Amino acid sequence: MIEALKEVGVTEVVLAINYRPEVMLNFLKDFEDKLGITITCSQETEPLGTAGPLALARDKLVDGSGEPFFVLNSDVISEYPFAELIKFHKSHGGEATIMVTKVDEPSKYGVVVMEEVTGMVEKFVEKPKIFVGNKINAGIYLLNPSVLDRIELKPTSIEKEVFPRIASDAKLFALVLPGFWMDVGQPRDYITGLRLYLDSLRKRSTNRLATGAHIVGNVLVHESAKIGEGCLIGPDVAIGPGCVVEDGVRLSRCTVMRGVHIKKHACISNSIIGWHSTVGQWARIENMTILGEDVHVGDEVYTNGGVVLPHKEIKSSILKPEIVM
Repeated sequence: MIEALKEVGVTEVVLAINYRPEVMLNFLKDFEDKLGITITCSQETEPLGTAGPLALARDKLVDGSGEPFFVLNSDVISEYPFAELIKFHKSHGGEATIMVTKVDEPSKYGVVVMEEVTGMVEKFVEKPKIFVGNKINAGIYLLNPSVLDRIELKPTSIEKEVFPRIASDAKLFALVLPGFWMDVGQPRDYITGLRLYLDSLRKRSTNRLATGAHIVGNVLVHESAKIGEGCLIGPDVAIGPGCVVEDGVRLSRCTVMRGVHIKKHACISNSIIGWHSTVGQWARIENMTILGEDVHVGDEVYTNGGVVLPHKEIKSSILKPEIVM
């Protein structure tokens, strides 16, 4: 997402965070240095909903140029067609543009009813019982600074309070998002989102994907990661910076985050391995197991799903999904 913003000329990213902003800022420091982009934080002392944080960050968002700014939900993944969004926003002359995505079962969502030719949003219908459309809010917006005048510094929903008022003034427009879209706020959806993202890379930037006799399908490996002999990796695997994968390891449909050490002949599938964790020799991790930061799984241990909170050591098998605190 940040890389895509940089490509269309964004020079500063403001994170709206309520809890421990220093953790996120430290994590993103590498992106600042690599991309030459400034990442700052606007911290809420109380939850302000999805619109209130914009009022809190007003001084960071308004620079006097009158140029629009992006507002993005950080838990969605797509191809981020920001250049097309900017072009459409400037063409319709409205006050705000939202991206929408088509879904198969609109009754589960809030539906955006829009004029097909112009993209003007007519209304929003929450979980409709009869069919009114199949387009939902994708969590990607481009807003004029004047939108901030509609938002008070208090808990406010941009989807349920601000956007309907803009739509009633005929100043809200929607652009259908091309390609894939996924809300990755839940672990299972995150793994699905990873697959969709890697499929997209295969079509757009094949050179970024790993290749070799030990690679099956789409795999993303950071250049600083070390992969041993006799491994079989893929499909749909992402391996982060500084990871060590020893000989004979099997990885599929999983994310391995920064600094993880996976020992010989371990097998990991459909799981997320948190930062600086260790997986022992011949260990088997599967069925949507989530390891927090600095978790150490012993040799020959089996985990059958569940969540392990940070800084834990797992010495015995987890036979059914549970939370390890």
